Amino acid sequence: MELSFGLLISIAITIYLAIDAPKHDKSPWLWGVLGFVFGPIVLGIYLIKTGRKVAGWIIVIISVLLVLLVILLVIAGFFLVFTGFSQ
Repeated sequence: MELSFGLLISIAITIYLAIDAPKHDKSPWLWGVLGFVFGPIVLGIYLIKTGRKVAGWIIVIISVLLVLLVILLVIAGFFLVFTGFSQ
């Protein structure tokens, strides 16, 4: 059975958040579930809330830019499929 790279990243983020959250008096279950569902964006928000603002903002900005890029690529793909390559 092959696992996708995104799933492995989500699992790694979940484990990190669940282990690190109690050190900052945060709920490990809440941050673990949020980290699994939303991935790097939640990791960035967690780092911002726990005082590691520079790393957190970098992760949030890169994550948002990547999500926007994927959305634009999907829109461009639909546009090309429905209109074709001809003028």
